[in-house]
Amino acid sequence: MSLADLYRDLHQHPELGFAETRTAAIAARELRAAGFDTTEGVGRTGVVGVLRNGDGPAVMLRADMDALPMAERTGLPYASTTVVDRDGEAVPVAHACGHDVHVTCLVGAVRELAATREAWRGTVIAVFQPAEEAGGGAQGMVDDGLFDRFDKPDVVLGQHVAPIPAGFVGLRPGAAFAASDTLRVTLYGEGGHGARPEASVDPVVMAAATVLRLQTIVSREIAAGETAVLTVGAIRAGTVANIIPDEAELLLSVRSYSPVVRERVLTAVERIVRAEAAASGAPREPEIVAVSRYPAVVNDPDAVERVRAGLAGVVTGQRVVDPGPVTGSEDVGVFATAAGVPLVYWLLGGADPAAFADATTMDELRAVVGGLPANHSPLFAPVISPTLEVGVAALVAGARAWLT
Repeated sequence: MSLADLYRDLHQHPELGFAETRTAAIAARELRAAGFDTTEGVGRTGVVGVLRNGDGPAVMLRADMDALPMAERTGLPYASTTVVDRDGEAVPVAHACGHDVHVTCLVGAVRELAATREAWRGTVIAVFQPAEEAGGGAQGMVDDGLFDRFDKPDVVLGQHVAPIPAGFVGLRPGAAFAASDTLRVTLYGEGGHGARPEASVDPVVMAAATVLRLQTIVSREIAAGETAVLTVGAIRAGTVANIIPDEAELLLSVRSYSPVVRERVLTAVERIVRAEAAASGAPREPEIVAVSRYPAVVNDPDAVERVRAGLAGVVTGQRVVDPGPVTGSEDVGVFATAAGVPLVYWLLGGADPAAFADATTMDELRAVVGGLPANHSPLFAPVISPTLEVGVAALVAGARAWLT
């Protein structure tokens, strides 16, 4: 199967975190066909392939496999479809973050490295990781003995497709992707009839006040020279218009680069949530639960320079660019930290180059990027070519920078 056809197939059959059974089976099939020693079920649905080719360094290449619980609106003939969850409910799922691109590119790199063994020496470890979106996938594989059961790498490499022009690569030393904290906040009230709010404690109003107050953390408590993002992505409360519910739930996403800023934001979240509950006369303390947490992605500067030379040979002209710090988050750093080795993680351009035809400066390029559907948009749709070709070549070049 061609990589383009493989990508269309994966895109049309998305799977949620820890349910990527079909995707994992495809990854395992491709690894075995390329001659990799292949193990399935690592960290529940993860797949690991190892190809040893003489003495030399070990390079880990990682791709995440999971999709998002949302409906796609691209109108593509190979658009993502709904799936049936474990409860038998039809739910919308879409590859709106580009993990299908990641899987396809790693398959292509596996094929290329296996076919050109005379050009390198060492060991390639291909890791197809589950459950990046909700967190827990990388840590799950580590906890399942990833670095005890398989070769320990000398470096971890990977990439993430983004709405920068296809044919460009974004590479940055140091803090490249933000740390992520996902919180579930439950606010408790006293339910009652919608016609008699005075006889209840309304958690919906409590939630609304909390959401507004939370927005002041970044604007009023974080210095202008620092970076933090706080998003309330979901509010869940009530069932009908004339019943005041007993509780309301907020789902929060916090992004930061500095450990000091991270702690300050999280401390402020707890202070504000508890204060708003008290101000509303809540009958009990709110609950604040950390759903997932993973650190910032920090690229090793020396390793970045080593890989940069290889990437520069993949794209033409000055197309290996510094994208600046990305406020999106990734758990790929968990692998490098657990193994105690350098990490190099870059952005892979996936947007139609034609959209950037009139951009002649970095500022103009960024302006175009800002107007395009980004990852997690229902309209996000990377172009197949040259995204896949560059993605495969980038992984191969990055690996060969070490496999000497």
